[in-house]
Amino acid sequence: MAVTAAAAKLLIVEDEPDVVEMLARTFTRAGGFHLLVASDGATGLRRTREEMPALVVLDLMLPKMQGLEVCKILKSDSLTRHIPILMLTAKAEEVDRIVGLEFGADDYVTKPFSPREVLLRVKAILRRSEEPDDAQSFVAGPITIDGTRHRVTVDSKVLHLTSIEFKLLRTLVQRRGRVQERDRLLTDVWGYDTAIDTRTVDTHVRRLREKLGQAGDVIETVRGFGYRLRET
Repeated sequence: MAVTAAAAKLLIVEDEPDVVEMLARTFTRAGGFHLLVASDGATGLRRTREEMPALVVLDLMLPKMQGLEVCKILKSDSLTRHIPILMLTAKAEEVDRIVGLEFGADDYVTKPFSPREVLLRVKAILRRSEEPDDAQSFVAGPITIDGTRHRVTVDSKVLHLTSIEFKLLRTLVQRRGRVQERDRLLTDVWGYDTAIDTRTVDTHVRRLREKLGQAGDVIETVRGFGYRLRET
């Protein structure tokens, strides 16, 4: 059963007390969140399995077990892979951020961050988890999107996309030929009510292109605006 933001159990896995205090104060003021805290990766992994929260806010730099390892384990376990993960990363952790998204993390926030930004992203992720899947199927050149199976193939080869990558590609294919501004994509794909950080879009588009291989050039960058799927 879907969990709404109004009754969400939220686990914060973070070893910096000031960051934990800042986030706890923000979510408490927002209301409706039942907060759980873990100060190291091993404890975060155990508490996730025991408590089954609606969402995990996961720092990547943690004692005992790194956040990336926690993310990998949670997303490879059938009992916990459905739990959304919002990563907290430092600016210099570009590679780790990409790996985290590859493992299946839903989004990331770069430190230093605004606690309001984290709140908005958490609410958006929870809203997305309640949305029914679009069962429509689409074809764009060598790319086939099977909405029923939630599967993408390129020249009959199955790609392993994260849920956000799948939704991003589906949105671009549905609107092929039309420029999609980054702010619009943040609203329609990520579910954000306001443009928080358009670098999120750029990061996911870059990963999506890499996974599409030679077919990735169908996604065109429209400088100063956003992205468009070339009509084939």
